[in-house]
This record gives sequence, C-alpha cells and structure tokens, in this order.
Amino acid sequence: MQRYLKVLRLFWSAAIASEMEYRINFIIAAVSSLGNLVGSLFSLFLFYRTGYTFTGWSWDAALIILGIFTLLQGFSATFLAPNLNRIVRHVQEGTLDFVLLKPIRSQFWLSIHTLSLWGIPDLIFGLLIIGYAGKKLGLGIDKYLLGILPLACGLVILYSLWFILGATSIWFVKIYNLTEVLKGFLEAGRYPISAYPATYRLFFTFIVPVVFLTTVPAQIILGQIQFTWLIGTVFLAILLFFISTRFWRFALRFYTSASS
Repeated sequence: MQRYLKVLRLFWSAAIASEMEYRINFIIAAVSSLGNLVGSLFSLFLFYRTGYTFTGWSWDAALIILGIFTLLQGFSATFLAPNLNRIVRHVQEGTLDFVLLKPIRSQFWLSIHTLSLWGIPDLIFGLLIIGYAGKKLGLGIDKYLLGILPLACGLVILYSLWFILGATSIWFVKIYNLTEVLKGFLEAGRYPISAYPATYRLFFTFIVPVVFLTTVPAQIILGQIQFTWLIGTVFLAILLFFISTRFWRFALRFYTSASS
C-alpha cells in the first residue's frame, strides 16, 4: 500500500506541474463550469417558478441533488476523463504493452496516472450549493457526515461504469459514442428520481443506476430514506468495482499487443 501511495504522489505531482503550465485554462474552465451551473439552475427554476414541486422535494432539497450532481461532474472531469479516455489511445498505439509490463496493477495505473485541475471549479461549486441548500434547510454537520458514505459509493459506481466501458476498447477501439451515451444517461441525475415516470425510474434504478449517484445520497443527507437503501448502495458499489476488475482481466485475454 505504501508503494502505491508513493507512486500516486509522484503521478499527481507531475500531472499538476504539467497542468500549471497553462494556468489560463483554469480560468476558462471556471467560467465554463459557472455557465453550466447557471444553466442547470435555470432549468430547475423553470419547474419551480409556478409553485410546482417534484413529489417530496422542495426547491432547497432539489438543490442538494444538483450540488451532488455538480460534484460528480467535477470528479469525472478531474479524475475519470483524463485517465479512462486514454485507454482507447493506449490500445490504438500499442502503449498498453508498456503499462502491462509495469510492476503495478494495470487497472491502478490506468485509473490514476494523471489528473486535470480543470474539474476543480465544479467540485467547489458543488460544495457551495450543498452548503447553501443545507443552511436553508437547517441541516447539521451530522447530516453531512451521513452523506459521505453514499457519496463515496456513488463515486465508485461512476468509476466502475466508466472503466467497464473503457475496457471494451480491447474489442471496439472507438468507444466515444458509448461514453457519450453514458454521460447522457447520467445527466438524468441532476433531478430527483421522482421527476421521471415509473418506467424511467425503474430504468435509472436497475439498468443504469443513476438513482444511487445523486438521489440516494441526497435523501440520506435529508433523512428521507430507509437504511436499506444505504446498504444497497454500498453493495452495488462493491459489486460493480469487483465486476470492473474481473472484466478488465477478462478483456486482457483478448489483447494481442502491438507486436503480435
């Protein structure tokens, strides 16, 4: 474990040094994130401006979900996209050979080799929205602490889904369309699950588990959900991470390397 932490520190220090060479990009990313956030707030406002509310969700409660969704966007932009989108390039160019020869697990290397600072504005905005909405709702620190575990599980679920799609590049080199479809489905997480018809709620719970990414963590923070949902979230996170690991090992059986 200590060796992996040392490797992680070396990777990220190099990545940050590289990213800081283009500091103006951070300002551009912050403006872009702010624009996306304003758009999300406006679209949510359109529902609530006439007094309409999603069943069981006040305006401030819906903001908690939007804040968690923004956090997930920042996590994806900071950690997932810079790493997992490169799996395709490694397969295309044959550089995956060098990854597999390194004395650390290939999944670990591919998942954390770099990071992007341009997702940090979304992380900050997400925390600010959650803090603002929580203050309006009178939430205590204990409520936020309860939300840490389901939120962490949501990050694991998101990572696992993304990595499984990345692993399919062993067979299908161009998987850009698949990742865009996944991102499109995940956009549904910006609203409470009760905003959708019953058929869509089933789909976003059991097929693409969007409900476990935003709605369940928000409900746990708000104290609106049973403990069994938390158990289900933890179980799903562990299961999907296990599947992603096994699926990667299975996919490597079909990788013939650049020299074959």
